[in-house]
Amino acid sequence: MRRRALSIRRAPAAALRRVLAVAVRPAMAGLLLWPVGGPAVAQVTGDVPVVRPDAIVDLMTAAGARLVGGRWRYSDARIVEVDHHAPGPDLKPSGPPNRTHDIAPHAGVLDFDDSKWEAIEPAGLLARRGTGRLSFNWYRIRVTIPQRVGAFDPTGSTVVFEIVVDDYAELWVDGRLPTVLGQAGGALVKGYNAPNRVVVGRDVKPGQRIQLAIFGANGPLSDPPGNFIWVRSATLDFHRAGAVGNVRDAGGEIVRRSPALDAIVPSGARIEKLADRFLFTEGPVWTRDGFLLFSDPNANQIYRWTP
Repeated sequence: MRRRALSIRRAPAAALRRVLAVAVRPAMAGLLLWPVGGPAVAQVTGDVPVVRPDAIVDLMTAAGARLVGGRWRYSDARIVEVDHHAPGPDLKPSGPPNRTHDIAPHAGVLDFDDSKWEAIEPAGLLARRGTGRLSFNWYRIRVTIPQRVGAFDPTGSTVVFEIVVDDYAELWVDGRLPTVLGQAGGALVKGYNAPNRVVVGRDVKPGQRIQLAIFGANGPLSDPPGNFIWVRSATLDFHRAGAVGNVRDAGGEIVRRSPALDAIVPSGARIEKLADRFLFTEGPVWTRDGFLLFSDPNANQIYRWTP
């Protein structure tokens, strides 16, 4: 597993409630996140760890797209002028009116109507698209979890979407593009022709539908080349339950010293180990946005668990 200074993992609400049960006891804070080491830089995120999947669906093949009921849609994106405001005393866009630039269309939202877009065959993702130089585009596909992927039953599994766009990509999943301070990779730009990996479903069930929207860009942005945008690879990777992420049964027992705890910790909850190997920890702290933060003072790093 690659090591990073800040790791983000997504967990279902039930798992987060179990984390909360642990978080009420500061002495157990060291159980909350996986230590990722690396340089002493706070708030750095990355892609889902690369582990061997149990099954793979190649979305650049007709058979793969057909298995998940997916149909690729495509559109160029363009830079447009829009009204805006200069910075005001609150450092927000509350100052005098000005003109700036935006992207059109905003096609990452879940209910965006792409029915009039060009439909492209999976192999057509290799075609060079866009206008060259400073240019952008959108690829959209809605996938459905199949009953089987070969011999693999995807029920309860974790699904990771991986795509490599020449040159940069941003990934919207079910209309969401999470942004975290210092993030590199995952749903946001990873690097020049670098793979983006993001969890698109946990504990999935056959028939579950997932909307993917990929924003592509030609780059480097400060020296845009004369070539075009295209997709090098696109897959859905299926992992058996527990294979992605580091939640592990920690054993132990929850002792309810007050009946009031029943309102927080559900009956039958287990203690789950999310991290270890800390010399000392500070926290945890729950933020207003629902994130769990705590620090490793010895490594000068901040760790973050997202809902």
